[in-house]
Amino acid sequence: MKRVAILFILTLFVWGCGQKETHDDLNWTTDLGKALQLAKQENKAVLVNFTGSDWCKWCFKLSDEVFSQDEFKEYADKNLVLVKVDFPEHKEQTNQTKMYNKSLAKKFGVQGFPTIIIINSGGRMVAKTGYQAGGPVNYINHIKSFLSS
Repeated sequence: MKRVAILFILTLFVWGCGQKETHDDLNWTTDLGKALQLAKQENKAVLVNFTGSDWCKWCFKLSDEVFSQDEFKEYADKNLVLVKVDFPEHKEQTNQTKMYNKSLAKKFGVQGFPTIIIINSGGRMVAKTGYQAGGPVNYINHIKSFLSS
């Protein structure tokens, strides 16, 4: 019986360790169509973040090292419309949201997380990328390199 109790406690501990979720103060939308319209009106690019917000380690790193940093928030506010397409394991989503997110993932050929799609203000996809080490300034330069070519 003691073994079962220890096994149960260990299982809860391991399960709890995976319960992290990405958090930042950015203004994310979930509607790509509206984001594209807004980007065109405001002459901004669209950054589409395909994420597993409550289970993906690399998504946590991208959020912690880039999206939650003031430098990125400042850049995003002036230059980007942000779209989050989430594939959580522990957070509830409606069937409509799940289907919409799957259709976007299929449209952009997403095969892993995080996948970042950059769309210019004219609505043309200019890049598919992911996590990049180096913090917010490096990531901003990474985005700018796609938009300037």
